[in-house]
Formats: sequence, C-alpha cells, structure tokens
Amino acid sequence: MNQDKLALHETLETHELINFKTVCLLRSKLMQGICFNNELKQLMEKDVKQSIQDLNELIPFYKQSQILH
Repeated sequence: MNQDKLALHETLETHELINFKTVCLLRSKLMQGICFNNELKQLMEKDVKQSIQDLNELIPFYKQSQILH
C-alpha cells in the first residue's frame, strides 16, 4: 500500500475531525459577539486560535486522501 495516501477509514476520521473543529471554531467565534463576560470571551478567543491551529495541522492529512485522487 502506498504510504503517501490515507486509508479510507483514516480519510473518514480526518474528515470528521475537520468538520468537528470547524463547527467548534464557528460556534466560539459567533458566541464571542453575544458574550459579556470578559473571562469567557478570552477563553473563547483562545479556543478560536487553537481550533485554527488544529485545522491547519489536519488539512495536509486530508489532502492525502484516496478519495481526492
């Protein structure tokens, strides 16, 4: 098997992780607009930054998907 490509189950898991992190990112970003507690707002901003970092790390794996080739 070619090690440069993900197996189908790995592709599915990667896809699910990317979807989950994207939803978390969007929710935290949207909730910041209606949050009045500064501590909570800072925590959400930290979550947004971490989610962006996580997505940037996951996307290269998804590009190794067999489905995309």
